[in-house]
Amino acid sequence: MARVFSVSDSIVIDVAPAVAYRAVSRPSDMGRWSPENLGTAPGTAQGPVTAGETFVGRNRRGRFRWVTRCTVTAADPERTFAFRVHEIGLTRPRLRAPIATWEYRFEPAGDGTRVTETWTDDRRRWPTFAANLFDRIATAGSTFADFQARNIARTLRNLKRELEQESAGESV
Repeated sequence: MARVFSVSDSIVIDVAPAVAYRAVSRPSDMGRWSPENLGTAPGTAQGPVTAGETFVGRNRRGRFRWVTRCTVTAADPERTFAFRVHEIGLTRPRLRAPIATWEYRFEPAGDGTRVTETWTDDRRRWPTFAANLFDRIATAGSTFADFQARNIARTLRNLKRELEQESAGESV
């Protein structure tokens, strides 16, 4: 089976692009929507981050926990937010290697915003058989592309629910 290096999904959220962008560009809040990410580590970026800034993300899959160092590669308000994951470790990011790139695009859609989340596997030097074996162990049977496709769909649904609830609360 051919290896899939990128997956994405989109959802329309009934908020302005500025609202959606502001939420996603705060890595400390990502744990509110993501099934795997827990936000950022203490002492790292909390508010909206800009291109070139780094942050340490905290992650969980089952009982396993780890951290990653990420660098923001795009921060174009209301349009694009992206970051590259390039260091990983159990308690501190120590192992440097290309891991993944995450991108969020924001496009006006009627009175709301189409948010597209994309995961790209940056482990290009890994042989396919080694990546597939590692992925199936790390995800309890899936490739990372399949696993991330499910995570993206869940993250987008959670983001939509929360931002629309907040927006409805503000208009009351």
